[in-house]
Amino acid sequence: MIGITAFGAYIPRSRLSKQAMSDANSWFDAGLKSLAKGERSICNWDEDTITMAVEATRDCLTALEKKQLASLYLASTTLPFLDRQNSVVVSEALNLEKNIRTMDISASQRAATSALISLLESRPKSNAMLVASEHRRTKAGSRSEMLWGDAAAAVSVGTEKVIAEFLGAETYAVDFVDHYRGSDSDFDYDWEERWIRDEGFMKSVPETVDKLLASCGIDAAQITHFILPTDQARTPAALAKKLGINAQAVVDNQIASVGVAGAAQAILLLAKAIEAANPEDLILLVGFGQGCDIVLFRVTEEVSNTKPKQGVNGALLARRVETNYNKFLSFNKLVERDIGKRGEADKQTYLSGYNRRKDLLTSFIGGVCRECGTVQIPRDKYCVNPDCHALESQDDYRFADKAGTVATWTADRLTFDWNPPAYFGMVEFEGGGKLMMDFTEVEEGTIDAGTRVSLHFRIKQFDTQRGFRKYFWKAMPLSS
Repeated sequence: MIGITAFGAYIPRSRLSKQAMSDANSWFDAGLKSLAKGERSICNWDEDTITMAVEATRDCLTALEKKQLASLYLASTTLPFLDRQNSVVVSEALNLEKNIRTMDISASQRAATSALISLLESRPKSNAMLVASEHRRTKAGSRSEMLWGDAAAAVSVGTEKVIAEFLGAETYAVDFVDHYRGSDSDFDYDWEERWIRDEGFMKSVPETVDKLLASCGIDAAQITHFILPTDQARTPAALAKKLGINAQAVVDNQIASVGVAGAAQAILLLAKAIEAANPEDLILLVGFGQGCDIVLFRVTEEVSNTKPKQGVNGALLARRVETNYNKFLSFNKLVERDIGKRGEADKQTYLSGYNRRKDLLTSFIGGVCRECGTVQIPRDKYCVNPDCHALESQDDYRFADKAGTVATWTADRLTFDWNPPAYFGMVEFEGGGKLMMDFTEVEEGTIDAGTRVSLHFRIKQFDTQRGFRKYFWKAMPLSS
């Protein structure tokens, strides 16, 4: 048996009020008022496709008995780097084995479902991970701005302890251009909604679904969960009716609570469906973009034994309301903000130096002394224990999964930060070791000496002159 063995999800904590978006833009387009219900997820300034992928994959790994992975595929149309393998950054942030097979898959809204089919049909000998993550930029005051959201989700594929058995897949490949984004464009350009529905969804999906269900001996009325990723609110129900799928089977696209997360939407909704499923439920997954992918799963008895730490429901609940539309514009570089003289300092990364310390910078690896057991970060040639000082005695010790406690903290409005004030201070880790760190997503009054923190892979700085971004681990108050 081959299929899904675990799942995980990540949705940024900040949820921007759609009413605030409408209030800012309906003077120009009154039609936005009809979309002003609910909220959408938005990345913090130090989040992107890579950082969200790390979070979703970490969540998925919590549900896996064996943490070793044969491969890691990253699907997205908003990868930060065009010529640097983004999935390798995710792999190293998670401190996965160096012999892992990594791959970036992009250029279509069905990138994630195509990657999933490839993994399933390859029948990996050990678990393989697919993570889909999306942080799409939109023009201010657009329909897309109101309907889209940022999110990531991950699923592992394997043959042991399968929670959703793979029954089959079909693909229909055709260059139907409902939208596109050229290499020199910042934003997608899309065509009329009704035309996309009638000429795209209604023509390409039914024939492909019928072919798959016939080959599997499944009747459409047996489908328990029907997933159609789209920002068209009424299309999933209309298509389900045409296919003969019960209306109750349609999985909500979460337009009013998160927004549609591009190529990641299919995997996010698949995780959501598995999370709510019962054994023997049938899940029909559609990926749409230049044709369609159709994938069919049957949920197994094992589903009740495999749960991530957070999952989709946990990610939905971990929310913080944001009403400042200008902050959203600033974080997404949709306005040219005066960042002051301190923000203009050159932030070049010296790649040779980075390469020497990427065990710390990316994997957040410190050391533990073989002689006395003292834990320290950063790792050094000598043990920091004054009663030891052993030379070259350090073994790798991963800090990223450790909880910590704030020892000291500062809120600094003179130091440049994209979301001032800049919070930083000393963190003491469970099991030993301490380090001066940046804090992220701190709400005023939620941090003090003794506050518990968790660690998260985030952007530290942007080098806008050379198109590079530096990542590092930051501490987040658990009360935030």
